[in-house]
Amino acid sequence: MASSERPLIGAIDAGTTGVRFALFDENARPLDSAYRSVTIATTEAGWVEQDPDLVLQATLEALGEVLARSGSTAGSLVAIGLTNQRETIVVWDRKTGRPLHPAIVWQDRLTAARCRELAGSDASRSIEDRTGLRPDPYFSATKIEWLLQSVPGLRERAADGTALFGTVDAWLLRHLTGEHATDDTNASRTMLFDIDRRRWDGELLSEFGVPRPSLPEVRPSLSVFGTVKPELAAGRAARIAGVLGDQQAALLGQGIASKGKAQVTWGTGAFLLTDTGGERVGSRSGLLSTIARTAPDGSAAYALEGSVFVAGAAIQWLRDSMGLLTDAGESEAIAASVDSTGGVVFVPALTGLGAPHWDATARGVIVGITRGTRPEHVVRAALESIAYQTHDVVRAMERDVGRPIEELRVGGGAAPNDFLCQFQSDILGIPVVRPKNLETTSLGAAYAAGIAVGLWDGTEAVARLWEEDRRFLPRMSKEARERLLDGWVRAVERSTGWSETPNR
Repeated sequence: MASSERPLIGAIDAGTTGVRFALFDENARPLDSAYRSVTIATTEAGWVEQDPDLVLQATLEALGEVLARSGSTAGSLVAIGLTNQRETIVVWDRKTGRPLHPAIVWQDRLTAARCRELAGSDASRSIEDRTGLRPDPYFSATKIEWLLQSVPGLRERAADGTALFGTVDAWLLRHLTGEHATDDTNASRTMLFDIDRRRWDGELLSEFGVPRPSLPEVRPSLSVFGTVKPELAAGRAARIAGVLGDQQAALLGQGIASKGKAQVTWGTGAFLLTDTGGERVGSRSGLLSTIARTAPDGSAAYALEGSVFVAGAAIQWLRDSMGLLTDAGESEAIAASVDSTGGVVFVPALTGLGAPHWDATARGVIVGITRGTRPEHVVRAALESIAYQTHDVVRAMERDVGRPIEELRVGGGAAPNDFLCQFQSDILGIPVVRPKNLETTSLGAAYAAGIAVGLWDGTEAVARLWEEDRRFLPRMSKEARERLLDGWVRAVERSTGWSETPNR
């Protein structure tokens, strides 16, 4: 590098409920970080919105706090990586940059009826063939379609490019650098993007009525996206280099750049990915094909993904709505205070079921309750439900790739929970591995930035930087595992098809 100063890499991680900015050294060791919460609003059952300005404000505050503290750090900030909650859609005015509607969050189910209409149609088959996705309110296309139909004058403004759409990365890039851009991984989650040709698909744009002038330019994930305005970066000329959707960032942050391993991020939802290399693998088991990352040389890596809508959110629901917890961190000790759930099974289909079931009409159920059921049993059942849902996706991955998953690497807010990690290993029958750095999404964004500016020589180099903290090995008998899984399957059957009219 031209500078003799110690190179530093930053990472913006704009998640669903908060934004983190982290600073790393040339060996990917964390030096400092700051976090700001961001509220989301559920305006009625299944409607989930967010103020885009709050996301931007949280980003700038976290960035400013760390850079102010690092002013005396001996080092040069060579690049900042950006990773973000995917599928969430923002629409804003091209000239002013002001939002024209609240962001519609990925969890929102407002277009469930539209997606049911698409299911099984020729359009559905075309969507799956071209995008690797299946019609579901989770993805961005029907959110954009709804906005165009519902916001007066928006269609005309989008057609002439004075109103712009983008996922959260594009929204932040607009304000940090002035660019209207996104990367292949985020584009691949919109249901408007051909992941083989890597371009916006004209027929899908027509299907959903989305004007091309309103969409961002799509660039390689591992490339330079622009320079942050100096006044936003404590006077530093920092480049945004490396943009990835959050789960693709977590895959890279877990050091998975080859086949045979999978990673899960246990956050609000649970998201599992396994790298399939340069080969796009189609799923017959309810999973999604998606782009893992792309490079300026035109190369691409693909992944299979399973998205579980409610994981940590189930624990939050027990705390905030049911009053069974005062703090989410209590769940581990409470779950361990009883030997079992006492026969209770909790299917947390609070916003429908994602992979591999894909049932927008499913609703949460708690079954097996008796007069002996105590709050501890329900809390334990909620934690076990995270592992059961993860199990279902791992087994679907194995069917699709035709080989076993050798180990599962875990990250996210629930990864420090020893009870969950051990139960996950038991129910899968494979090692569950926890890394030293649990902020794998931020780390993946930093890796992407470092690769983009030449600090690290590709994905194999950053994979060697990954460090293991603890390995959980299965200790449950096969008979006990099968008995528990049978109860889970029966409970899921009772949750499906519950609501005849999905939200909105």
